[in-house]
Amino acid sequence: MTRTDVLSGPRERAARHALLPLRIFLGVTFVYAGLDKLTDSAFLSAEGPGSIGELMRGVRDTSAVPALVDTALNAPVGFAVALAVGELLVGLGTLAGLLTRIAATGGALIALSLWLTVSWAVTPYYYGNDLVYLMAWTPLILAGAPYLSLDSLIRSRRSRRTA
Repeated sequence: MTRTDVLSGPRERAARHALLPLRIFLGVTFVYAGLDKLTDSAFLSAEGPGSIGELMRGVRDTSAVPALVDTALNAPVGFAVALAVGELLVGLGTLAGLLTRIAATGGALIALSLWLTVSWAVTPYYYGNDLVYLMAWTPLILAGAPYLSLDSLIRSRRSRRTA
């Protein structure tokens, strides 16, 4: 604990750690989403009930970017695996606070692509959760994980070496 930690009040400490609940929520949610997809044999199929192929074909004509859906439909199982692994890596990076801004950017891109495809036709727009996830990633893109993270540990070790 540094001298400034001892001297600062509870409000200042709370403000410093304000992004931690968001980081934990997004990290856990994306790890869960990735693992859920990777362990769901129905989802990891090109066709059939609950498959990625069925989902993509179902949203193709209502998505904002049908070409993005068409790209996924070229190799639906590969796309599903890439999406699941991406969610898992984003979630783990966010939880650990490792390369947090990069992980958050990945999370935002996943949410953006899902918003433009899967939940684009949801009305009113605020019923779709992908737009909310996109916005939730923004503070972590801007601020990173300055406390209780591997990023902050690495940063403090680097500053000790240069001092």
